[in-house]
Amino acid sequence: MAQTLATLSSAPHRVLFLPGAVQVVLVMLYWLAVLLSSMGIEPAPPATAVSALAAHGWLMLYGIFPFFIFGFLFTAVPSWLDAPRPRRADYLAVALPMTLGALLFYPGLYLPALAASAIGLHLLGWAAALRVLWRLLNTTPHLPPSQAAVTPRLPGPMRVAQAVPAQPIDRHHAQATLLACTLGALGEAAFLNWLLTDAPVAWRLAESLAVWGFLTPVFLAVCHRMIPWFTSRVAQHYALIRPTGALWGMVAACLAHIALEAAELRAWLWLADGTLAALAWWLAIRWHSTDAYRVRLLAMLHIGFLWAGVAFTLYGIDSLARLAGTGWNLGHAPLHALGIGFFASMLLAMASRVSLGHSGRKLEADNLTWTLFWLIQTTALLRLLPELLQLPHFGAWHFLAACGWLAAFLPWAWRYAPFYWRPRIDGRAG
Repeated sequence: MAQTLATLSSAPHRVLFLPGAVQVVLVMLYWLAVLLSSMGIEPAPPATAVSALAAHGWLMLYGIFPFFIFGFLFTAVPSWLDAPRPRRADYLAVALPMTLGALLFYPGLYLPALAASAIGLHLLGWAAALRVLWRLLNTTPHLPPSQAAVTPRLPGPMRVAQAVPAQPIDRHHAQATLLACTLGALGEAAFLNWLLTDAPVAWRLAESLAVWGFLTPVFLAVCHRMIPWFTSRVAQHYALIRPTGALWGMVAACLAHIALEAAELRAWLWLADGTLAALAWWLAIRWHSTDAYRVRLLAMLHIGFLWAGVAFTLYGIDSLARLAGTGWNLGHAPLHALGIGFFASMLLAMASRVSLGHSGRKLEADNLTWTLFWLIQTTALLRLLPELLQLPHFGAWHFLAACGWLAAFLPWAWRYAPFYWRPRIDGRAG
């Protein structure tokens, strides 16, 4: 047991991905029980102090993705900044309270004081992550020590006292993701405020900051950094396209979406969402490579990113319909194109890649992983179609989508979770 715990805590992705893998199953089991009860298939559970919709919102937005995001960032940001890896104590101070908070939230559904304590614990771990990552960013020099300017040592008269210019570290992706994570912490604080005060504005702020301040910018920034980089390692004669203007343009559009929602100008959201759609489709086209689709792990990233363009386009159409006064809207279809299509697809693809690589395995998606990825695509469609096509029996469609999520992530967790408490198969540390 001691050796297992030592292995589990030997790297940040291990100790954070494991509770994330548990949560990605528990969250949907809870929601499936709610759906079955609402359809009259099973007896209604005892009344909860926190509404089922609010609980579903927190669990989906704050209860799953932060574990994977911080596990990834604690691994990737030091590499991006050419900085030292965080200490074990640093990431345990994140993983332990966040995990305890997430687990206590379930009994907290019946005990408001416990629910508030659970959110507070989760937020405490979040704050610990921000402290470490911001400190890492602020104390890292703009030029890596390994690339400091040097004078070439050439023989005899060929020696010239001319410094080789160092290349500055690309800090933009770290800055964008940490800004988004900070906004996410503010969003969770707003949810805690709603839990204590029942103020509707606090709930709306918590939801808006989670989707547009936290998750969307984080996923876009990670895609902007990693998809062209991974593709360049596979495709021949591939141009590495990561324009800084596009990155910050997408972040700015996300913030504009928050501002327009706060001002209740939903008919004008197309200004922000249309910008996001245009940038997402442009990047998807520029990043495209037929070679990428020959490698499953890489193809999953490219396909998952297409959902960003779909989601932002749907948001734009919904806003324009409101502006035209048609009385028609797309309901929650754009949100689930973003949440299931984009976020969940990228989560499965990126977490699989990190888990394989950092367990000493080949970066190859086996048949199971590839099949589960396509189950997520099917699940996204199952959740979108009822609202896009105005189909009857919404509850049955929601039930099928919940089953699809579990059919994808339960086998995924069963396959990948043991990687986190077992040593690397190549004998290396980490």
